[in-house]
Amino acid sequence: MSEFNATLVVMAAGMGSRFGGLKQVAPVGKNGEAILDFSVYDAIEAGFNKVVFVINRGIEQEFKSIVGSRVEKKVNVEYVFQEKENLPNGFICPPERTKPWGTGQAILCCKDVVKTPFAVINADDFYGKTAFQKIYNYLKEQTENYCMVGFRLANTLTENGSVSRGVCSEEDGFLKDITERTKIIDCKYTLDDETWHPLAPDTVVSMNMWGFTTDIFKYLEREFNLFLEEFINKEKSEFYLPSVVDTLIKSGEKKAKVLVAEEKWYGVTYKEDKEAVVNAISQMEQNGLYPNM
Repeated sequence: MSEFNATLVVMAAGMGSRFGGLKQVAPVGKNGEAILDFSVYDAIEAGFNKVVFVINRGIEQEFKSIVGSRVEKKVNVEYVFQEKENLPNGFICPPERTKPWGTGQAILCCKDVVKTPFAVINADDFYGKTAFQKIYNYLKEQTENYCMVGFRLANTLTENGSVSRGVCSEEDGFLKDITERTKIIDCKYTLDDETWHPLAPDTVVSMNMWGFTTDIFKYLEREFNLFLEEFINKEKSEFYLPSVVDTLIKSGEKKAKVLVAEEKWYGVTYKEDKEAVVNAISQMEQNGLYPNM
C-alpha cells in the first residue's frame, strides 16, 4: 500500500496588527517555541509529511531563522510569498494598496508547490492534537469533499476583547453556511455596538482550519478574478478563503465535511492573551504531550 502524502499549509503572512508585533514567532514554549512549532509537531504526529509556510518577504529572514531553522530539521519545508502585487494577468495592484488580498490569495499562492491533499491553518492559532488527527484522517479517505475542523464557540473566546468568528450551520454533517460575526464577546454578537444577540456556547465556529483537495486552486483562480473585477480599487477589500468555500457549497460544486474538535482553542488576538497561551502550553508540556520539541 503506497504512503499517503499530505501537506500542511501555514498562513503566516499577516503582521499581527492587534497583537502589536510579529506574533507568528512570539515565544510561548519553554524553549522559545512559537505556537506554530506546536502545530507542526501535532501535524507531523498526525501524519503530515510536508509543510508550506505562506509568509511575506518583509519577515522572511526573521521567520526562517527563528522558526524555519527548527522546523526544517523535522519535515520537508517550502516557503511561499504572499505579496499584494501577485495578481492574475490583466490586473495591476493599485498604488494605494498597502497589504495583500487576504486568505484566499494566500492559499492561491501555494498552487505550484502543493501537489497533495492539504490542510490550512493560521500560524498564530493553537488547534491541538485532536484537530490535526481528525483532519488528516479525513483527507486520507481521499474523497472529493473538502472539510473543516470547527471548535465550540465557548472554547474560542478571550477575556481581553472582542473576536471575529465564522459561525457555522450544517446539514447532515456537512457545512451549509458560514456567517462571519466580527464582534463577539461572551457568546453574544453585535452588528451596531448597541444590540447584542446571543449565540449558544456550543455553536460550531470556524478557526480557519480547512482540508482541501488540489482542485481548490482552480476555484480560487476563478473566484479571485471575479473578486478583482469588482473590488480591486476598494483599498481594504479582502479575498477570504471561507467566502470561496461558501460560494462552492451554495453552487453545489463542492461539499465540506464538518469535523469538530472539543478541546479549547488558544490564540493570541491581543497582547494580554499571551500569558494564558503560555500557561496552557506549559501545562501540556508538564503532562508529557510535547516531548522532544
